[in-house]
Amino acid sequence: MNQLNVVMAQLNFLVGDIPGNTQRIIETAQQAITEHEAHLVIYPELSLTAYPPEDLLLRPALCKRVERALQQICDANLPGCLVVGFPHSEGELLYNALAVIDHGKLIARYRKQYLPNYQVFDERRYFSEGEEPCVVSLFGSQVAFTICEDLWHEEPMRQAAEAGAQLMVNINASPFHTDKLEQRIALLENRAKAHAIPILYVNQVGGQDELVFDGYSMVADANGQVSVPGAGFAEAMVPVTLSLVGQGQFAVQSQHETGKELATRLSLEKRCYDAMVLGLRDYVHKNGFKDVMLGLSGGIDSGLTLAIAVDALGAEHVTAVMMPYRYTSDLSLSLAAEQAKRLGTRYEILPINKAYESFAEILEAPFAGKAVDLTEQNIQARCRGILLMALSNKFGALVLSTGNKSEVAVGYCTLYGDMAGAFNVLKDASKTLVYQLARYRNNVAAEAGEADAIPEQVITRPPSAELAPGQKDEDSLPPYDRLDQIISLYVEQDYSTADIVKAGYDKDEVGKVARLIDINEYKRRQASPGVRLTLRAFGRDRRYPITQGWKSEVV
Repeated sequence: MNQLNVVMAQLNFLVGDIPGNTQRIIETAQQAITEHEAHLVIYPELSLTAYPPEDLLLRPALCKRVERALQQICDANLPGCLVVGFPHSEGELLYNALAVIDHGKLIARYRKQYLPNYQVFDERRYFSEGEEPCVVSLFGSQVAFTICEDLWHEEPMRQAAEAGAQLMVNINASPFHTDKLEQRIALLENRAKAHAIPILYVNQVGGQDELVFDGYSMVADANGQVSVPGAGFAEAMVPVTLSLVGQGQFAVQSQHETGKELATRLSLEKRCYDAMVLGLRDYVHKNGFKDVMLGLSGGIDSGLTLAIAVDALGAEHVTAVMMPYRYTSDLSLSLAAEQAKRLGTRYEILPINKAYESFAEILEAPFAGKAVDLTEQNIQARCRGILLMALSNKFGALVLSTGNKSEVAVGYCTLYGDMAGAFNVLKDASKTLVYQLARYRNNVAAEAGEADAIPEQVITRPPSAELAPGQKDEDSLPPYDRLDQIISLYVEQDYSTADIVKAGYDKDEVGKVARLIDINEYKRRQASPGVRLTLRAFGRDRRYPITQGWKSEVV
């Protein structure tokens, strides 16, 4: 064989749907063989179950279903070689594994050696570690196989090289965060160059609860030159051609842009926006829904959320609901209506005056003698939450909450009020990033010759919850540019409060923000899931006790 035709199957599987995933593997493998004359078709990590299956791995029936699925793939007797990820049970142990199936015969298995147990990963809860390399004689060459985290450690690549490997296949379920692409590119460059072995890196794509898998399947040649033929945030059957240039030695034929070229042209805003669109679309569709609705206030958070929802699902599947009270400004009313019109969404106006007054009347006796405080503001927010959930129940549309990471961090949100909802695309987006994303979305519209998706005044007006006369966010919080930096240092980088002060921030301000973050874990624990963008999102990444006596001291 002088040429090896490979197809990297960068697909969006559904967690737990083993029959559906199996059928997709068989159908797409047949497609790859027919359309691309593929000799080798490679699927992502745990492709039979999709990633991460979490405690589904503890179900007694799971491994039996997986074994049936593998047999079904073998029985299809496809005229090519397939690499499929699956959980492999052996006695009392469970492994994160892959199968090499050649012309209907399972010729090799590999068990993942390095199990990530940090950030969003929890693999040691379920899997045991493999110990042996897997190098198989295929296509006149020695082909090695590894799984995801293995590539981040030197030992599996060294084992494979010592066993005579001339090509490395690495299957992945690597989730997105803002700097992950550059890290992968640098990793492949170093590993391939250090061992002079080409690497085929196949990654999963799709949204799974708060995780988004961004694809970008890659190829590194033996000199460490990385090309990226796999699309970002989209399914793709990615053909790659390898030429046999020596005794079992492969050279990569690629006309695709290099990894560094790709990373250079992808802005932070584009990466985050694409992740949010995919994460929302998959959360809605994979859970069997078509439509969403949200409270549109005339502010930037709900305005950005509306734009993302329209891009993810189509305007016909999005309803915006304005729920004014006497503190709602005329500007908010006009801006909300204008944005809904521009984006072509269904738009409802449901005043909450009567609802609020009814609650106030009911509570008049028990509240007698008590001063008006945040309680009354929260009742307004909860009236809106009740209306949105009622509409959701009646019309079968998921409610999107719209709070950003800055608000969620310090508890500047109302439990069972504006926090009510099934999903929050802004959950890991700071207020600063929200402004950047709004500008980005309008730039995209301008390039297409369209009007701003988010009216300019929505972006430039001072942020306010409009729960009290003349209210502004900065009445309760530091300016967002400072607040977001403190949150980033304290939450995402684990700085102590003392070190944040040493970095140049006001002592009292740092102490206030840290205290608010610490005491609002109970709210965050009850918040809806949302797209993960950073290395420390609220959710799988950060697991703090609600009941605890830790005190953040500013020295």
